Amino acid sequence: MITIKSILCPLDFSEASKNAFRYACEFARTMGSKIYLLSVVEPRPMAADMTLTYIPVEEDLEKAAMDDLQPLVEEAKANGIDVQADVMIGIPVEVILEQLAETDVSMLIMGSHGKTGLSRLLMGSVAEGVVRKANVPVLIVKAEEKEFIS
Repeated sequence: MITIKSILCPLDFSEASKNAFRYACEFARTMGSKIYLLSVVEPRPMAADMTLTYIPVEEDLEKAAMDDLQPLVEEAKANGIDVQADVMIGIPVEVILEQLAETDVSMLIMGSHGKTGLSRLLMGSVAEGVVRKANVPVLIVKAEEKEFIS
């Protein structure tokens, strides 16, 4: 029998990650698992253009991400799911892998934008970087794919 005690679900608030959240909730609901929601804010380089009136700093982005996580936490709790949310600053692949190492999660469920070609080469792929080094099963959910959850 497969037992999934806890699920790490990184979110960037894209359609793919929102779908991943739905999958995580379904797994958690049916298996009695806990969900760890994680949003990663990438460090911002200092702007060379001083004519800009406002450039959000990491703390502002961190607060905004936590504000965006709150409705998801409330939704999960309303469905009887034990959920915890956190926002961290860092490089997404590195932070996600650190969280896998530091928490005792059974599974990772995350979205993928499905970039290909030059955009993938230039931007990199968080999902691909995590899958290569994750020490737990990983479910990748795309924004547009066959839906298994009704």
